[in-house]
Amino acid sequence: MTALQNAAAGITARIQSMAERPHSLTVRDVINRYMAVYAGRDGTITSRLRVWQALIGDFTLEKLDNDLIYAARNELACLPALNYKGLDHDGEKIFRVKKRSVDKAASTLNRHIASISSVFSWCVEQRLSPRGWVNPCRGVKQLREPMGRVRFLDDEERRRLLDACKPSQYPRLYALVLTALLTGARRGELAALKWGDVDLDNAVARLGRTKNGERRTLVLLPQVIAVLRPFVSSDANRYVFGSVKTRYQTPASIDTAWRHALKRSEVKNFRFHDLRHCCASYLAQAGVPLNVIAEVLGHKRLDMTQRYAHLTVQTKATAMQTALGGIGL
Repeated sequence: MTALQNAAAGITARIQSMAERPHSLTVRDVINRYMAVYAGRDGTITSRLRVWQALIGDFTLEKLDNDLIYAARNELACLPALNYKGLDHDGEKIFRVKKRSVDKAASTLNRHIASISSVFSWCVEQRLSPRGWVNPCRGVKQLREPMGRVRFLDDEERRRLLDACKPSQYPRLYALVLTALLTGARRGELAALKWGDVDLDNAVARLGRTKNGERRTLVLLPQVIAVLRPFVSSDANRYVFGSVKTRYQTPASIDTAWRHALKRSEVKNFRFHDLRHCCASYLAQAGVPLNVIAEVLGHKRLDMTQRYAHLTVQTKATAMQTALGGIGL
């Protein structure tokens, strides 16, 4: 037999084996297989997929359709909201039901649908689904999400917060906060940053697979380089913002230090994630185009950056007045 005939025979055998394979996998089985090989950076996907296992885990793939997914989403919307309370002795996350009943946000429900949809798409790619099977999430329209909040610090708040971070019990809190403020990086991205990812001489830090599943490079301004340089380690595997207790071999938990800094600064209604909003807002107010801001933040879609568009209006008005204000007078 020729090489071409051998290849054809191999394909025929594979098609026959696929035709004979059983398709009795349940949603629970598929999720378990997916998580066994999952290499993404989304630390919350496990909890979302556990919800799907509880809701539809016993259904086989053949019995799934978009009506079932739609009904499951409606059930999910009625489930009580939970608060994260930390880890137990086995490292498992602990959640408690919130005292006040709070309706789940459209964004939360959309993320749950996106998570299980990723599992089903993977299932099709791995030929685990019945032939001709269609991802049932395709027939469930995304819920409309309100424009995300934009909370950024004014000059005085920013000064107070940065000053409050300097005497922190965590010696690198000031460096962490300034880096987040001036790069727009997510907390999880900075927590995972190791010295092997940082090149102070070329003023860049290279992130691994981010929340969006892509690699990204952070530009480090001189101020950031200055606060990071005293902490530089020759060990490429040590975390830039690691735990003091483990000699920076593991990421630090900064919740308490951050909470105390906020209290000292008297800055209200502000989360660590809002440092990312600060970076984007300051760029928008300086007239930086939205597509550049999207690149800095690592947004896949420009509509995610659209929330900062209103901050560019005054900048545009000032520029237009300067350039065109004398025409027609």
